[in-house]
Amino acid sequence: MNAPKIWKIIPALLVCGAVGMASAKLPPPPPVDPAKAEEAKMKAAETAKKEADALAKAQDRVADYYKKQKGVKTAKK
Repeated sequence: MNAPKIWKIIPALLVCGAVGMASAKLPPPPPVDPAKAEEAKMKAAETAKKEADALAKAQDRVADYYKKQKGVKTAKK
């Protein structure tokens, strides 16, 4: 007859443990070297520019394909 009480207590203990772990404070992050931070920022900007160029090319290809399929006449630049 004691088994049902145990099965009610175990989930409560698990929830309390999860809440305790979630509310634990993390240590502060280590100080960041300004030179490394600047380098990382430049790499991120370079990557973003490359991705934007690739996206623009892909969008142009899709637009050209759509126009070709629909028979849309376009003015040449």
